[in-house]
Parts: sequence; structure tokens; C-alpha cells
Amino acid sequence: MPEFSRLALLASPTDRAQDACDALRKARAWVPLEEAQAVVVIGGDGYMLQTLHTMIDIDHIIPAFGLNLGTVGFLMNKYRSSRSIDERLAKATQIAISPLRMTATTNSGEVHSVCAINEVSLLRETRQTAKLEVSVNGKVRMPELACDGVLVATPAGSTAYNLSANGPILPLSSNMLALTPISPFRPRRWRGAILPDTYEIVFKALESVKRPVLVVADQKEVRDVSEVRVKAWPEHRLTLMFDRGQSLEDRIFAEQFMV
Repeated sequence: MPEFSRLALLASPTDRAQDACDALRKARAWVPLEEAQAVVVIGGDGYMLQTLHTMIDIDHIIPAFGLNLGTVGFLMNKYRSSRSIDERLAKATQIAISPLRMTATTNSGEVHSVCAINEVSLLRETRQTAKLEVSVNGKVRMPELACDGVLVATPAGSTAYNLSANGPILPLSSNMLALTPISPFRPRRWRGAILPDTYEIVFKALESVKRPVLVVADQKEVRDVSEVRVKAWPEHRLTLMFDRGQSLEDRIFAEQFMV
């Protein structure tokens, strides 16, 4: 594995993460994110996602090694280790993940283009059930889905909100996306679909004024949408680093046998 001479160090604003960051700053020299070859991220999954989005926004995508001081830490490594950060990075396994590109058009005609690493979720804004038309690669597959919402998840995000909505767990190397309904009312028995990540999925909000719908791409929200387009974005492939034997691929596989 390559050695990284220029490392950035980022930490979530929690007291535990800041204390850990202060301790690590004394261990070696660090550089700003824009100048780094790799970044060490201290916090939880939410802060890791925020960091990955920042790298996409500034167009400087480098490998990220997470140290878990959050709640779940699915995208992170154990914080404590007998080895130094440089030793851990030198022996780490690199996992590539492709985010989603979400393009949403609002009722007023505004267009928002956002990246999502875990999932894109459409949700009803009010007590009114959402009604959505679902198309795949230009063909209408479901003229009307009445539901609380629907989501498209990447393999990396398939164990997050998607799993809570009874969606399938996708192996990281599957090159597939999960299309999962959230509390579907009609058709009541539809459980979703697994689609190649080369397909484009389009949602049209039916009766979008009476039944307003919002869309969330990871942590970014757009309200009152009329149409949402979702497709994999391989041009912005991201790299996560894990201690050997603790890779994201291993964790996703293990989740399939959790009871």
C-alpha cells in the first residue's frame, strides 16, 4: 500500500472527537485538506459523510481513514490501536465507492444537483400520502406508487436507511442499486427492486401541489419537488480505508447474517 507523507486531520465538533484530535496533532505534522494525499477523520458516520461531501465540493478527492468516536461507526475504524496512524494507513485496505448524482426540479422550476453517498430519499411533506410515477431508463415501470416515500440506496448505504425500510443489503462489488418503498400503500405488496447502477431512475410527483414531496440526498434537502432523477456518479468515486479484516465489504457481508 502507498505511504502518505501529507495527511490532513479533521474531527467532528464533539468534545470526545476534539480531545482525540488534540492528542493526534502532537504525533506528527499535518497539512490542510486541500494539500493532503489522504485524510484522517475523527467522529462518526455522519461526520465522515460530511467530509466526503466536502472533498467532492472542493474537487479534491483523496482516501479517507475514519476513527470512530460516534455511535455506529459503520464507515469508520476502531479509535484505539497499538499501532501509529502511519502504520495503520500503510497496511490499510482501500475500498472504492461510487456516489449517486441526484437532480431535482421543484414546482417553481428551480433545478438542484446534489451528490449522495448513502441514499436519495423522497418523502411526503404533509399528512397527504405521496403519489409518485417511477420510471427506469426512460420507461414507466410504475404509473402510481402511493406511499410515505421511496429511496435509492448505494451498496455502501444499503445497510443504513434502506435496511431500516426493509430494503436489501447489497454487496459492495455488486454494481447494483436498491430501489425501496417506504410504507407503500398501493401497490401494497411491492417490496422494491434491485437495479444495475448504470440505470437512471426518475420519479415524478403526481399532484405535487396537493401532495408535496421533498427529497433528501444524504444530509441535503430540497422541498416541493416535481421531478427527481437519480443515477450513479462513477466520475466522483471515493476511497475509504480500513484496517485489515475490518473492511466495509466485510461489514456489509456480515450484516446479512445478523439476527
